[in-house]
Amino acid sequence: MSTNRVEFPIVVNAISRVGAAAVLLSPAWKDAEVSHGLALTSPRHAIADGDGVAILSRHLGDDSVTDLDSPAIQQTIRPKDNGGAPAKVAIPPNTSENEEVVLVFSSGTTGMPKAVRHSHASLGEATRQWVAVLGLTAEDRFQISTPPSHILGLLNLLAAAAAGARVRLHARFDLETELRSIEGERMTLEMAVAPIVLAMANHPNLESFDLSSLRYIMWGATPVSESVAEVVSARSGVRFLPAYGASEVPVLSCNPANRPEDWRLDSAGLPAPGVQLRVVGLETGDVLPSGETGEIQASSASRMLGYLPEEATDEVFDGEWYRTGDVGWLEREGWVHLTDRSKEMIKVSGFQVAPAEIEAVLHGHASVLDCAVFGVPDERAGEVPVAAVQIDPTNPVEAEALQALVASTLANYKQLRAIELVDAIPRLPSGKVLRRTLRDEWIARGNRPMNPG
Repeated sequence: MSTNRVEFPIVVNAISRVGAAAVLLSPAWKDAEVSHGLALTSPRHAIADGDGVAILSRHLGDDSVTDLDSPAIQQTIRPKDNGGAPAKVAIPPNTSENEEVVLVFSSGTTGMPKAVRHSHASLGEATRQWVAVLGLTAEDRFQISTPPSHILGLLNLLAAAAAGARVRLHARFDLETELRSIEGERMTLEMAVAPIVLAMANHPNLESFDLSSLRYIMWGATPVSESVAEVVSARSGVRFLPAYGASEVPVLSCNPANRPEDWRLDSAGLPAPGVQLRVVGLETGDVLPSGETGEIQASSASRMLGYLPEEATDEVFDGEWYRTGDVGWLEREGWVHLTDRSKEMIKVSGFQVAPAEIEAVLHGHASVLDCAVFGVPDERAGEVPVAAVQIDPTNPVEAEALQALVASTLANYKQLRAIELVDAIPRLPSGKVLRRTLRDEWIARGNRPMNPG
């Protein structure tokens, strides 16, 4: 549980070398989220920095937590310059390539966050795929601010090491710092999600920075906002390379890095090497021909071993095919088009937010009789969470107090952007919440999400 720092890949690699598995907890998580993650994975030891040290010490005890900022650890971990040679990550002796090596967190198709179990084999294949689709070489200078506890951040670091690329690792995203780094250090690759691209589009002096060293800006985590991307490209001269992946199958598709003449903003690209994609009917489950819309499913050697809890695994696999929960269609040549989400997850700046997790916090308040959380479109984050809440009229509470409760319990990206007080939560006879009805009605009334204060 650490921030972006050079010790992160060193520690993860060291854990792998001794045949153990690393559980990656987000440093943005608060106590309740960490408690849930620990209950799922039962780790024996923790490595952390900042607030994570105290949080993990409360759960595991001081003797079971290593503080990365302690003088003793700083004297022990001393990165060495290997001259840019590709890193050789070997599987330890007597360790099967099918044994788990890394666990990251995802909300899967429904419910609370789950631990995604990747093996040496699946993570190695995903790393090779990411190197291939990005066209990474030892000549690249890769700028990274994506959190390494997220599958994209982890994969960026692993791929850069495998290709022998140089990395400028930022502790956190700051647009001015990143633009100066591109110009001053001649970076060749930049990663972006919707908020980063929007910030670039709105930068008053973007043209004053020389970004000509960039081969492209990779856009991932959310579908491309073409109008925003076109503004940035027109002002900077840099084009975008859209890609698509998931924690469970990290690399699904990407525009062909070696064929810039074919890059498109309206597609997440072509299937990655070794990845098969298909589309099945949302109601029938039948495989559909190209051009027809349904759920996108994927088969690849990079797919996860499964979830913790284990019983959650079956619902996301159809044989060897992983059910992404994303709705879209494929062109005859394989180009991927994403149009909607079939699962209930809310994707905030690339992070999956489970409605059930926020609802559990709201239900913990004595004044809440019922509630439902749903995602609404947001230009900056892609989607943001909003709640419909039924309040006990004999024990009223202000919406602002409920927002503050969520903000004090869950990570910042899970904060509610609005709460609407309702007489009842619409449900099917089975009890299932009609989230899409709530979402559509909320948007139809002209509501707009508020930025967290």
